[in-house]
Amino acid sequence: MAETIERHTISVLVDNEPGVLARVVGLFSGRGYNIESLTVAEVEAGAALSRINLVTSGPHMVIEQIKAQLDRLVPLHKVCDLTDEGPHIERELALIKVVGTGENRIESLRIADIFRAHAVDSENDSFVFEITGKPAKVNAFIRLMEPLGLTEVSRTGVVGLLRGKKSI
Repeated sequence: MAETIERHTISVLVDNEPGVLARVVGLFSGRGYNIESLTVAEVEAGAALSRINLVTSGPHMVIEQIKAQLDRLVPLHKVCDLTDEGPHIERELALIKVVGTGENRIESLRIADIFRAHAVDSENDSFVFEITGKPAKVNAFIRLMEPLGLTEVSRTGVVGLLRGKKSI
């Protein structure tokens, strides 16, 4: 019987200092774990804290091993598996370039409107759209743009927060 592969969004609070991200990424690469999405930003300038949001997949035991190994890293303050903690919000931002004229151009604008994507750059033969939402929404938008002249995609990766009063 095959193990079920789970997708988890994990947030980690760390000291904002050189080498911390390399240690987190090294933990994953050294054990053969995959990082599907990774974002890092300083969250408290005065406290010199950064938040690392990462998305990974694997069997339940692998996810538990990842969290346990992350928890042992120094200078790490907190590991929070948003997926296990309960209701949470995930968002991603993407810039998508579509090159085309005529009907394809009109159709790309129509689809962008449906997805609430914004044209942040426009030339006679191209658009750059900005879209924000769940990764599934971004993926759906990209798939619809492919036959219309999609030429380039840049994605930020997933960021997430717990809903309600809970926080990490």
